[in-house]
Amino acid sequence: MSKAMKMLQEKCGCTPDGAFGPNTARAIARQYELTPERAAHLLGQSSHESGGFKRVKESLFYSTPERIQKVWPTRFKTVEDAKPYARNPDGLAGKVYAGRMGNINEAEAAKFVGRGFLQCTGHTNYILFAKEMDKPEVLDDPSLLENTYAFDSAVWFFTHNNLFDLADEGVTDEMIKKITRRVNGGYHGLDDRKTQTHKIFRWLV
Repeated sequence: MSKAMKMLQEKCGCTPDGAFGPNTARAIARQYELTPERAAHLLGQSSHESGGFKRVKESLFYSTPERIQKVWPTRFKTVEDAKPYARNPDGLAGKVYAGRMGNINEAEAAKFVGRGFLQCTGHTNYILFAKEMDKPEVLDDPSLLENTYAFDSAVWFFTHNNLFDLADEGVTDEMIKKITRRVNGGYHGLDDRKTQTHKIFRWLV
């Protein structure tokens, strides 16, 4: 498990062993005053996005241009186009994220890559998180979202995008699919998101 999960457990009064399970899920729900439905959807999505609460920063290190071209075929029409970005995560971030999500240049794109359990990405989202959660320090030190605010940024994302309102409608496959669309932009990993969300809900009720 990540340092972020241990820090979250400590905040919630759990033994900080990094092992996410029923006791930790219940403690998180109590600490953040979440209903079983809200906690299950939030934790289920977060578990999937973070690889089981282990990954708190987007990895843009790709060892081969072939892999880059496969992941971003619209950005890199050929393998040759992708060659300068192999083993070059900052350069790749600049190429795929500059000029969108509030990143005005390549430096900002590299600085505001995805972090936290739900991968807060882009300068605009960092600004919104900083303002709405009163955490201005993250704009100077975005790495705070990797540990200190890994879960808070996930809570913010659900709040900002009105996903808790959807969660209130129940823990069903249909609702998990709707929330996945809002989190992911598609349905990547839908089966695992369903598995995690239903499992956590059973822990909480």
